[in-house]
Amino acid sequence: MGREIQAVKITGEDRRAYRVKLARSLDVFARMLRERLFEAGPPLVGQEIELNLVDEQGAPSMRNADVLAAIADPAWATEVGQFNLEINVPPRHLRGDALRVLESEVRGSLNAADSRARATGSRLVMIGILPTLAKSDVDSGVLTASERYRVLNEQIFAARGEDMQIEIDGAEHLLTHADSITPEAACTSVQLHLQVSPEEFANYWNAAQAVAAVQVALAANAPYLFGRQLWHETRITLFEQATDTRPDELKRQGVRPRVWFGERWITSVFDLFEENIQYFPALLPIVDDEDPQAVLDRGECPLLAEMSLHNGTIYRWNRPVYAVTGGQPHLRVENRVLPAGPSVADVMANAAFYYGIVRALAESERPIWTQLSFITASENLHEAARSGIGARLYWPGLGEADAAELVLRRLLPMAHDGLRRWGVSPADADRLLGIIEQRCLTGQNGAAWQIGMVERLSEDSGADRARALRQMTQRYIELMHTNEPVHNWPLSAARH
Repeated sequence: MGREIQAVKITGEDRRAYRVKLARSLDVFARMLRERLFEAGPPLVGQEIELNLVDEQGAPSMRNADVLAAIADPAWATEVGQFNLEINVPPRHLRGDALRVLESEVRGSLNAADSRARATGSRLVMIGILPTLAKSDVDSGVLTASERYRVLNEQIFAARGEDMQIEIDGAEHLLTHADSITPEAACTSVQLHLQVSPEEFANYWNAAQAVAAVQVALAANAPYLFGRQLWHETRITLFEQATDTRPDELKRQGVRPRVWFGERWITSVFDLFEENIQYFPALLPIVDDEDPQAVLDRGECPLLAEMSLHNGTIYRWNRPVYAVTGGQPHLRVENRVLPAGPSVADVMANAAFYYGIVRALAESERPIWTQLSFITASENLHEAARSGIGARLYWPGLGEADAAELVLRRLLPMAHDGLRRWGVSPADADRLLGIIEQRCLTGQNGAAWQIGMVERLSEDSGADRARALRQMTQRYIELMHTNEPVHNWPLSAARH
């Protein structure tokens, strides 16, 4: 979905032609899998980090075009809302001091970008949902000026036929409606990419699905939306609702949502692309000139543009990615469950835990997906999003357990083993997984700190919710820039 598109009027003939081209692309993809045409080199990892822009008061700053021009770096791009930006971190091999170097590079890029953003009156914030965001900040007028987002917005609402209803029951209740996809912009995440071979793909995807709930429980960082305290990771349910193309009647019929955990463990990456084409109508039926069959017959690598574009409009929490680099095709698992922030150290600790545990689970002699039902994995995800680090999750061999206890007793040693298999420096593995351990021992992740800080501000100074959220956000930005992990953040408004 990063691909830009031109202004277009979509017709019925476009849809028919697109459906034919999708089927042809899937056939070519199947042939490429059979003939083992995919890159077989050492796997690479990469990241995308979405951020919010705020003004000096911590309120949303609708200036992403100005900030992007000031940053002047091709690694940076706009996102759905005018208060969003995204940085794409170059891929690399996960070995030696790669994680330490990556952390240094990300901190350097974010600090440089923040410095330039200040010239426009803006600051950068890594957080799951900006606490100061108001309902008026996500109307159709703040959609980023891009044909891609405009057409996507039109097609989602054409499919739905009515305004979006967003209803969330958490610590407090929220019921609101939206006439655009802009509420999606409230959800800012970190996406972790892992390149794997076709033969390994199913194991890694299944492993990523199984551990998604644990990731969310550990990293929850989005407890507030439109002034209400909702889920610890409200981003999960908000994103599911903000891009839903189904009116209530289709939901009751069991039509699948476009933000989707899935419904079964897989045996091949082909299963996922086949489901995409079988179950989901095209939102952007734009036909490319490439004949993928002819390209493959010439011994070249097809881009499969239609299949990739369609895949980009189905928002699986672990998404399969087909891509071509330097004329060579490869496959990636794109892990999408994590919120942004709080600090770069926390982001890297979350990444280290994911890369370690997913390898350990993928290579386990007795796969976790043979012991855990798929529906339980899905239920775990929503329980983790609701309750954060205090969630109770089901895990084979333990039954229902506190998320922190599950990580400390069972999963951290596995994550250490997985990082060892990747060849990650033991010192870096110890430091980053030590952050995860301390988060579990203290019970303080981003969401817990935000909630505690708002309560403290309300009690100590009598601040109303809006003022407390603004002050908390300003304090969050200060602490984020120290790069101190969130488990060490004090529940104090005092500035250092």
